[in-house]
Amino acid sequence: MIWRLLGALGILALSSQVAFGQTLDLQSLFPSGDASVSGRIVQLLVVMTVLSVAPGLLMMVTSFARFAIAFSFLRTGLGLGTTPNNLIIISLALFMTLFVMAPTFQDAWDNGVRPMVENKISQQDGYTRTTAPFRTFMRANVREKDLAMFEQMSAERFGEQNKAGPDDLRVLMPAFMISEIRRGFEIGFLITLPFLVIDLVVATIMTAMGMMMMPPTVVSLPLKVLFFVLVDGWSLLVGALVKSFV
Repeated sequence: MIWRLLGALGILALSSQVAFGQTLDLQSLFPSGDASVSGRIVQLLVVMTVLSVAPGLLMMVTSFARFAIAFSFLRTGLGLGTTPNNLIIISLALFMTLFVMAPTFQDAWDNGVRPMVENKISQQDGYTRTTAPFRTFMRANVREKDLAMFEQMSAERFGEQNKAGPDDLRVLMPAFMISEIRRGFEIGFLITLPFLVIDLVVATIMTAMGMMMMPPTVVSLPLKVLFFVLVDGWSLLVGALVKSFV
């Protein structure tokens, strides 16, 4: 036992000497160049921050919000509670977003990201070319009323000289988000309306039959599910959502 302990201590001593013999070379982490070490640290922090908020930014400039809101209204209208669960709804919304945004993503990759990664264009040109397809998509699907509202507010907050134009992301992104949420609620109202009619009809019939102790949802829930399946509701809803984007 003592020999094992002494052997372990010897190994630790040797490893500590090797560790102390090695020095940390900051030049390998931050190679010399035009930018200073502090500037490179700031750039690294900016890149990490952008990567951390990238999923949220992608949801803000894509069709994800409309799909997610519509599917949530569908679940509420059916009265199924947690079926389908959040994982299925979010996954379906993500895949439908990829389907709708595929041309935009491909355009951004071919004209912006790939040339910038291959050092064929500068970072500024890469940013402009990468965001251009998303600007076009948002500009085609945003409401002009929302866009004008944020454009006016930008003039009030930043001044007329620093006023943001309609293609500025500071104006276009929030206007697009508001427009998508509004359209999602409009679609949600149209989705829940037939289910509401079924609930009212079932509740009226059960009241007329004197079955007031039985909750109407016990009868209306299977009827709503049957109605949704018979009309091929998933295909109709997803097809209408995809076609609603320009």
